[in-house]
Amino acid sequence: MNLALSDEATAFGESTRKALQAAGGDELVQQIECDPGRRQGLVAPLLADLGAWDLDPRADPEELEAAASLCRAVGHWAVPYPVGERRAGPAGGDADGLLVVAEGRPAAAVAGLDLRWEAVTVDGRRGQVGPAPLGRPPRTSAFVADLDVELGDLPSGTEATARARADAALGLVLGCWTLLGMLDRALSLTRQHVLEREQFGQPLAAFQGVQFQLTDAEVERAGTEALALYALWSIASGQPGCLADALACRLAAVEAAGVVLRVAHQLHGATGFCDETTVSWISRYSTPLRRLPHGAAGTQVELERVAGRSGLAGPFAREAAP
Repeated sequence: MNLALSDEATAFGESTRKALQAAGGDELVQQIECDPGRRQGLVAPLLADLGAWDLDPRADPEELEAAASLCRAVGHWAVPYPVGERRAGPAGGDADGLLVVAEGRPAAAVAGLDLRWEAVTVDGRRGQVGPAPLGRPPRTSAFVADLDVELGDLPSGTEATARARADAALGLVLGCWTLLGMLDRALSLTRQHVLEREQFGQPLAAFQGVQFQLTDAEVERAGTEALALYALWSIASGQPGCLADALACRLAAVEAAGVVLRVAHQLHGATGFCDETTVSWISRYSTPLRRLPHGAAGTQVELERVAGRSGLAGPFAREAAP
């Protein structure tokens, strides 16, 4: 596996980040929330100009890495637009994107978008999803809507099962990269805050308790990045355990998000919960990524079921006994 994204993928992500910054950055998110009807018009054409919609993550490992870098850049600005879901969609299909959903109550942050979606569960059951209306304000819903989808039967045959697992894995992992971008930014903003804010005549960063909290948060973030890279390799190389790897990555990302955002809110103090602080916006629009299709507990259940008694392969797995 690669220990970092390729230079080309990193450059593509950097270009995306700068383009979103030029389009407004944090203000872009606020514009979308104030006028949800502009969400598609503000984001989709901008990313189209960068070639984002031409990426085919299934076709080539380099394009998969570029898609991951794209998602990370979008997450950096917490832009509430389903970029990972659109890039997970099968090339040449009738749907504009792929949503990984729970069977009991399928939902996704795609409200108010005139796009066609295909849904897939971790088990591989599929169904078509139409446009989802915006039922609640984005401030309280983060654009999440319940989906009207009739899931089909479980895939039959080895090839169909493998394809369904790979599709679900891709959708889960690209979502992890978007969430990773949010954690990058939240931690960066928190570091900057504790360096600038003084208490008792010295910066907050000088206090040992603050240093410990930031260290814990960085360990969680860095661990998620390592697992996200491994999950990309697992998908790109067609590993049979790619779905289990994706679920393990998602579980780590969700748990890391809980630690990083808690530390960010705590060290920002009361302002960390106010909209004049960027951490508040990141926290709000990370909610769908952390809770859908499953939260930490649900993801752990799915991981245990998929991995079974054989467990995860992973980079440190022991060789099977003869």
